[in-house]
Amino acid sequence: MKNKVILSVAAVSPTDKNINPKKIADDVIACSKAGAAMVHLHVRDYEGNLTSNLSVVKETVDLIKKESDIIIQISTGGVSNLTIEQRCAPLYMDTIEATSLNVGSVNLGKSVYCNPIDDVKYCVGKIIENKITPEVEVFELGMINTTELLRKEFSFKNPLLYSVVLGHEGAAPATPEALSAMVGYLPKNKNTLWGITHANRKTFDIIAAAIGMGASVVRIGFEDSVYLNENTKAENNLQILQAVVSLVNDMDKEPATPDDARQILNIRKKR
Repeated sequence: MKNKVILSVAAVSPTDKNINPKKIADDVIACSKAGAAMVHLHVRDYEGNLTSNLSVVKETVDLIKKESDIIIQISTGGVSNLTIEQRCAPLYMDTIEATSLNVGSVNLGKSVYCNPIDDVKYCVGKIIENKITPEVEVFELGMINTTELLRKEFSFKNPLLYSVVLGHEGAAPATPEALSAMVGYLPKNKNTLWGITHANRKTFDIIAAAIGMGASVVRIGFEDSVYLNENTKAENNLQILQAVVSLVNDMDKEPATPDDARQILNIRKKR
């Protein structure tokens, strides 16, 4: 039996100022039919601004759920002036099965992504309270250490999923050396899984390396990069997803179905 890799599509570019729920849903549904098991979305308004108003993301998710069983993961992050209470608003949506969790602050280009520890602990508490599965996004080694301290304080369900995030200006670079260092610092036990997010990607080299090293989750999509290669931009997320499916198959693995992913990540299925 081939090893299964969970493909997660981060569908919306942070620079998109024309949020069209139907267009996003159609793209995500196509990706789910082609092998994506999870979709990662932020709470945005129609102009692309991060917000605590859930109306647009609910419209998008409802359209997706009509035709797909893909796991819905909503972010509690993003550079904004929202309070932590506002950022946690989507945790109360009844269609949400997973969420991203950010455990520390980091420079992202010219912006500072602020995650003070008290905010982090508030978010962790709400994630656990609502029985949602977190994916811990780590941008540098110290965030792994912080997460392991949080595991001693809070009752996370197992396994806990890390996402190793590389390629942001101001954070860990997208190099084999950085990937090796980050993965090498992760706990080595059955209660810890990890995935890869390559921001500003123009090739699939780092993603291929991560798959070869045992990544359980690969995140791709317009939020992180629109490129198919150094010279070609994708027209939609499906084209990127199809390229990664081919890569996974070439490495003698196969994309996980949504139900496979729920089993791997111990996600409680919602309606």
